[in-house]
Amino acid sequence: MAAEPEVLDELRRLRAQVPQLTGALVTGAEGTVLAQDTPGVDPEAMAALVAAAHGAAVRLAELTGQGAVGQLLVRGAHGYVATYAAGGSAVLTLLAEDRVNLGRLLMEGRRAGARVGELVDAHRAAAAAAHPKPARPGKPPAKPVGARTRTARVARTTNGNARTTTDS
Repeated sequence: MAAEPEVLDELRRLRAQVPQLTGALVTGAEGTVLAQDTPGVDPEAMAALVAAAHGAAVRLAELTGQGAVGQLLVRGAHGYVATYAAGGSAVLTLLAEDRVNLGRLLMEGRRAGARVGELVDAHRAAAAAAHPKPARPGKPPAKPVGARTRTARVARTTNGNARTTTDS
């Protein structure tokens, strides 16, 4: 990935801002490693677990109507694992000691996630422009999908005259 040096620079800057970070990983949403600084942790295995956890968080947020996932935080006995959406197709994951200033971790993680997302999205857009996919013959172009909207919930009213199965 050509953006990797810039992403690694961002990870190094982040580790300087939050000294209690013990690792950082940038993955594609599908689980591929894009950049990593995770000493002592297998980045491929971590990327697969991050993809699964992020996917579950996205589904949970959709199911409960909470909107797009911005971050996922796991607190373990020895520290934190924080994941952040990074643009349209990447995830930033940070590992931190348990003594980290959590507010600082969350704030810097969101900022770094946005920056990493910009870098990855720009790189992917440039790559797509340089190598456009040929149209498949005999198949019309796909129609754009409209934006999903939510309808307001309407309060349920009960009818006092309704009969139940226990009424005679």
